[in-house]
Parts: sequence; structure tokens; C-alpha cells
Amino acid sequence: MRRLVLLLLISCYSGLTFAQQDAFAKKLLDQVSKKYDAYKTVQADFSFQANQVDAENYTDGGVMYLNKPLKQYKIVLKDQELISDGKSVWSILKEEKEVQVTDANNSTESIGPNNIFTFYKTGFKYVSMDDERLKGEALNVIELSPIDTKKNYFKIKLRINQNKHIHDVLIFDKSGAKYTYTINSLFVNHKLNPSTFKFEKSKYPSFEVVDLR
Repeated sequence: MRRLVLLLLISCYSGLTFAQQDAFAKKLLDQVSKKYDAYKTVQADFSFQANQVDAENYTDGGVMYLNKPLKQYKIVLKDQELISDGKSVWSILKEEKEVQVTDANNSTESIGPNNIFTFYKTGFKYVSMDDERLKGEALNVIELSPIDTKKNYFKIKLRINQNKHIHDVLIFDKSGAKYTYTINSLFVNHKLNPSTFKFEKSKYPSFEVVDLR
């Protein structure tokens, strides 16, 4: 199930241009996009919460590294890691002691961690909602619904802080499950070691490598 969660984290993101919709929501999303578009590198600590109907509820946390110009990323969770050098993706499954290697899909229309903070730019209708307060901080709220009704989810609630950064994303699945991703801390434009985005087999000597390219 946790493998599905990481795939869900990746598969909720795509985008380029906004449709003509709620004017305030569009202005706010434009401000968020402008902020993130200016960043070359991003390191984000995040937490995850799954509330499911017919399965165990659980929480998890991890860290994400993005090198946007080179379309490289690394996502680290307790039981799984994803590493991409921009050309290939290594999915490290710790419990299974297996590493799956696939091609990276970096087209602008594709779904991937390289646009994780700008998923809302296409494919959604959106509307601004009443602000909410969390620990004394006012958060702007936008609800998005996918134009493609075949998606597994029917609504996404996006909360944005006063710095125009994404605070959290709440995904409403058609199964009745709810998935929440919260950005706990964000470090931008820091120099990231190139080795961050390279898979080193020597670190996983007992793991089987399955090349699916």
C-alpha cells in the first residue's frame, strides 16, 4: 500500500497554463507559480496521512530534493526511495530488497516530481473558498476538481500560506479515502550535491536490480 501512496504522490501533478476560471483563485495560483518557478533547487520535508475506508489508516513522512533545471529528484520515505538523474528512475523498495529501473518521462505534459509544486496549472477547474486559520496563521483555500472525470480522485483541497507557498494538499479519492500531504519545511536555492541524484549500487549490495527500461 505504501508503494501505492508514493505513486499517488507523484501522479497528482502536471501542468502548464491556467484556464479562465475563478479570478481570485487564478491570481493566487499565479502568485504561487511565480514563486516556485524562480527556484532552481528545492528541499522539502513533508508528512503524509492516509484515511481509508476499507484499509488501515496511517501516517508517514519523508524528504524530497528537486534539481529543477536538470529535471532531477530524490524522494526518501521510510520503506522506499525514488532517485532520478533526469534520464532514468531508480525505485528502491527496501522491504522487498529490490531496485526497479525505468526511463524518466520529462515531457512537459507528463506527470512527475519535477512539477510537484505546480500540479494545479492544467487539467483542473478551481474555485476559492473561505480562508482557514491554523495555529494563528491565515491560509488561503482553493478547491480543484479534475476536468478528466476518469481520475481516481474527484476533488483536491489546496491550502496556501501567506508566503504564497503550498502548506498542504488534501486529495479526495472516489473510494472515500482522503490523502493529505503537508509541507513541513522548505529550503530553496541551496546547493545540492550531484551525488544526491545518482543511484549507487554499492549502498544496496543485497538488493536485486530489475532493469525495466
